[in-house]
Amino acid sequence: MAKLHFDWIAHHAGLTPDRLAMVDLASGRRFSYAAFDRRIARLAGHLRDGCGIGRGDRVAVLAMNSTDIFEIQFACMRLGAIFVPLNWRLTVPELAFIIGDVGPRLLIHDPEFAETAAVLAQRQDGLGLLVHDAAGYEAALAAAVPLAGFERMDHDDIVTIMYTSGTTGRPKGAMITYGMHFWNAVNLNIVGLTAASTTLTFMPLFHIAALNNFSNPAFHVGGAVVVMRSFDPALVLRVISDPDRAVTHFLGAPATYLFMSQQPEFADADFSRLEVAGVGAAPMPLSLLETWQRRGVTIQQGYGMTETGPSVLFLPKHEAARKSGSSGKPLLYCEMRITREDGTEAAAEEVGEIWVKGPSITPGYWNRPDVNEAVFQDGWFKTGDLARRDGEGFYYIVDRCKDMYISGGENVYPAEIENVLYQIAAVGEAAVIGVADERWGEVGHAIVAVRAGHALDEAAILSHCRENLAGFKIPRAIRFVDALPRNATGKVHKPTLRERFGKM
Repeated sequence: MAKLHFDWIAHHAGLTPDRLAMVDLASGRRFSYAAFDRRIARLAGHLRDGCGIGRGDRVAVLAMNSTDIFEIQFACMRLGAIFVPLNWRLTVPELAFIIGDVGPRLLIHDPEFAETAAVLAQRQDGLGLLVHDAAGYEAALAAAVPLAGFERMDHDDIVTIMYTSGTTGRPKGAMITYGMHFWNAVNLNIVGLTAASTTLTFMPLFHIAALNNFSNPAFHVGGAVVVMRSFDPALVLRVISDPDRAVTHFLGAPATYLFMSQQPEFADADFSRLEVAGVGAAPMPLSLLETWQRRGVTIQQGYGMTETGPSVLFLPKHEAARKSGSSGKPLLYCEMRITREDGTEAAAEEVGEIWVKGPSITPGYWNRPDVNEAVFQDGWFKTGDLARRDGEGFYYIVDRCKDMYISGGENVYPAEIENVLYQIAAVGEAAVIGVADERWGEVGHAIVAVRAGHALDEAAILSHCRENLAGFKIPRAIRFVDALPRNATGKVHKPTLRERFGKM
């Protein structure tokens, strides 16, 4: 039988009630573990009594970063409800698909997303709304009868559903279990989080990296989490330099490290209290690693994905210089193999697909038995990402997957954009590739063949994309061709496109 889930916040509230748990930079609010625990109990009481939320119900959140996001997450845990954070960068059609797929009973949203929330409620029967502001959210907490105790869940129960873009163009809801939360926190013992640690969270909390590296693991050990509403490179540097904040841990994407290094404040920033500066979401350029190293900061690379909790690999600090460019070795409770196309294990230095196994790996995708059957084999999760392993067992990510590219830390799947392009009647053929970009890492280029007898220009294509895609997914350039190259089976041959159009 799986082990029972335990309430981390209630535990620390009883053990160290006055210890700092969270700081919300935008509002200036600070919460001890006792205050955090009380707010969770009141929110859980309101969700149960005022909104009818119970075990297994989904609660969606469309909001910018704040400490309240963690209150919602832990309130859902106490009720046995499922937390569904939504990417506020998505358009209404994209969000509507997710809402229709996951079927939440409640959507908690920031006031600036009220119009979007109203449209989603019109399209989804039974979807209640709660505005995340003083008149809605805070008033609900103040009037609520606190929930006593919590629903008994085990490690196999679902705690979060987090949507990722799908290679088929349909977002998939990765199911995150209580066990995944727990084992990810245990795996991250490697970064040395303790009750004296303070982690700074500025990446969006609708991403698994911000939620579980290192925020939830910090709560697991009774540490503090400082939350930034959205990434501001100059503010990050000021917060890290502030001795009163005493930030010891943070995680960024390569783009965030680049933007920070370009700030005037970078030259004089005080990094002396920083113990771990982690990076994920995309490979880190060696020149950028060296820029930070000259300021005395050893950036530690890792690898993971939503479906893996996320942590799978991490590079220890003492190996960072010698193994620069590596994502490290597998964490304690995670198995990994590099696999050839025939399913056999690759040799050292041979490139193959990453397969992973362990208690921090997703059991599958919500409502997607077809995909689940395809991505699991003999208990192994097939990531679709390519890597090689050197003779000492250190892993190097070669490519995130065959077609996916990463723009500003956001995963972008060409099939999703291609589906939108094909909504244009004049488009005969369309393909999207990722192209290197100094600012964003990679951006999309769309290669389009116009249907015979039709006329189409770049402005019309981009206008359609802006109506149907989040900003980071919109192609930065449109290239027109007479026809797309295809292989013998009729599939578009993207290596040819990358060779021809893969430069800015």
